[in-house]
Amino acid sequence: MNARALRVAGPVILVAVSLIAVVAGLAYGGGAAAPLLADPGPVVRWGLPLATLVVNLSAATMVGSLVLALFALKAGERPFELALDTASIGAAIFTVASAATGYLTFLNIINAKPTLDPLFGQQLGRFLVESEIGPAWLITTIAGAVLTVLTFAVRSWVPTMIVAILALASLVPMGTQGHAGTEASHTAAVTSLVLHIIAAAVWLGGLVLLVVVRPAMSRTQLQTTLLRYSSIALAAFVVVAVSGTVRASIGLLGWENLFSPYGILVLVKVAALLAMGVLGAWYRRRLISRMADEQGSRRFWAIIVVELVFMGIASGAAAALARTPPPIAPPLVGQTPAEILTGSPLPPELTIERWFTSWDIDLLWAFVVAFGLFFYLAGVWRLRRRGDSWPIYRTVLWCLGMLAVFWITSGPVNVYQDYLFSMHMIGHMLLSMAIPLMLVSGAPVTLAARAIRKRDDGTRGGREWILWAVHNPVAKVLTNPYVAAGLFIGSLWAFYYTDLFRWSLYDHLGHIWMVAHFLITGYLFVLSLIGIDPVPYRLPYPMRLLVLIAIMAMHAFFGIAIMMNSGLMVAEWFGAMGRTWGPTPLEDQYAGGGVAWSVGEIPTLILAITVAIQWSRSDERQQRRRDRHVDRVGDLELDAYNEELARLAERDARAAERDAARRS
Repeated sequence: MNARALRVAGPVILVAVSLIAVVAGLAYGGGAAAPLLADPGPVVRWGLPLATLVVNLSAATMVGSLVLALFALKAGERPFELALDTASIGAAIFTVASAATGYLTFLNIINAKPTLDPLFGQQLGRFLVESEIGPAWLITTIAGAVLTVLTFAVRSWVPTMIVAILALASLVPMGTQGHAGTEASHTAAVTSLVLHIIAAAVWLGGLVLLVVVRPAMSRTQLQTTLLRYSSIALAAFVVVAVSGTVRASIGLLGWENLFSPYGILVLVKVAALLAMGVLGAWYRRRLISRMADEQGSRRFWAIIVVELVFMGIASGAAAALARTPPPIAPPLVGQTPAEILTGSPLPPELTIERWFTSWDIDLLWAFVVAFGLFFYLAGVWRLRRRGDSWPIYRTVLWCLGMLAVFWITSGPVNVYQDYLFSMHMIGHMLLSMAIPLMLVSGAPVTLAARAIRKRDDGTRGGREWILWAVHNPVAKVLTNPYVAAGLFIGSLWAFYYTDLFRWSLYDHLGHIWMVAHFLITGYLFVLSLIGIDPVPYRLPYPMRLLVLIAIMAMHAFFGIAIMMNSGLMVAEWFGAMGRTWGPTPLEDQYAGGGVAWSVGEIPTLILAITVAIQWSRSDERQQRRRDRHVDRVGDLELDAYNEELARLAERDARAAERDAARRS
């Protein structure tokens, strides 16, 4: 198949196979079957999953094209322009399909017949603004319209990066749709589905873009681009596989439901994903290197066509799954206050044993930790393989910091922080003060700059984007010591004494923001004081100690303010859990203030000691440099001083001789 034929046939094959798969999946799983009551009609029953399929495919085209353009193509060249054009077409279809899906969802839920009556319009407006599902599709549609305009307008690196971030964010509301929002493990279901959607979009959309840009690239360029895409696809495959497994386990409720209609569709999707993973590994290890010859090139693109077929099967099965009734869980009878507030039952009393045995895995942060460890250790291995050294203490501290992030976000702190204010405060103190000490000492930017290969073809890879992030004007402002200190201590007060704290409790997105914010502000503050990675400006050592003293005082005052608070913070949450064990909510809040005052000062004290040690070593290094300079060229200042003393002594001697001569 020649390049231009594949450019047209590739997307057609993908869409055709997806349509066949979704129709077959709906027919087998009963996703489009007429309900006994309130049937919205065949147009809605069949049109809704088909519209959802178009949303998924167009979202993948939009997101995957932008991501691959940023990491594999050169701005200003024809392939980059084609990538943005492809993304804009995907965004336009995404907008229309999202609007259609939202409208069909309204008809399906309300069971209303479309009319020109004002009452119908009022019902639609209330659905889009006041319901749980409607606003998500309204936001998605508006985001798609904005992205359509932006993808037509941008043509350079940084604007494209900003648009890509917005495009990835536009997929988040889709994760709250389907069955994820109604299942018992709501947070885990939504998180796994969002990760699954984003990773699958990057994977599928990148493959579509490769087919589109193939005629505009030489074989050498295409070979390089394919290697870069395969690296992105490998990471996406890992995320898709793990998040899909978690999502399926939540939906199936148990192995006994594996061969139900819902389970069979899950197995079909899993088989298609595994087939794509095998094909991806095959062409990465064996076929990409053979693309220089005509036969190898034809064989490779034949594999790509097969992969598009499997992607179509997986996409169709996913759309059918969203409409197929999952196995029904036993009804919840007499929900406790904790279950109403958090969606999960109240955990047992916190004991010493449960500090080591309580786990509630947050999939997002588990991926962050896993990738953070993998890429860091891979960088160290690459340095050592080429004979360069890397201090072992940096590796140990980085690994300990990442494992601590996992323990806080998935261990006992995560299990109990919704029920105990003191546990929440322990997590905050560790995330913002203790863990940054370890992560900053790991010097990840320095490692990346040394370990990641520099590109010389005008594209931007991991090294180029990391260095851009370090040296751009925003980073220069954020790493300024006074700004970093202000963000560190100012956000502490702003978070707990505004509705941000309430948002982090009620909304998992707020919780994710809270963890990321604490980590980032703490990292920037520690980096500005003791970091090994380069920053535009650092204070002199005496000023660093003064800043630390001021931060310690304000931090202690914050802890005391919490302890002296006579009212309960977010009383409708911590005061309504119905706990029958542990301290009362107000006593627990007092303990949390004590944690902020006492335990929170320990990392600050360690930071002060580290600054003092660095100051001492800096003086020693400066003295050693001076000594080496003296050994090479002599102490010019001392020699000049001695010469001046000798000249003065000679002058005094001559004056004394003249005085003696006059007296005689």
